[in-house]
Amino acid sequence: MADATDDRLRLLIERIERLEEEKKGIADDIRDVYAEAKAVGYDAKIMRQVVRLRKMKPDDRAEMETILEVYKNALGLG
Repeated sequence: MADATDDRLRLLIERIERLEEEKKGIADDIRDVYAEAKAVGYDAKIMRQVVRLRKMKPDDRAEMETILEVYKNALGLG
């Protein structure tokens, strides 16, 4: 029984390690795309914000934008 448990644990750990490697590879690919965008004149910082906004639900995004406007107005940035 212990051998089967040990084997399962080892397999799970190895699977996590493979996934971590894939995640690093994907992160490197994303970094390369942002570098390419920057090389042709796009602002990578703004692109990251756009990607973040596109991930949000429309209602959450609208709420955030409303609160941001309130804060900006309160600070005289409106």
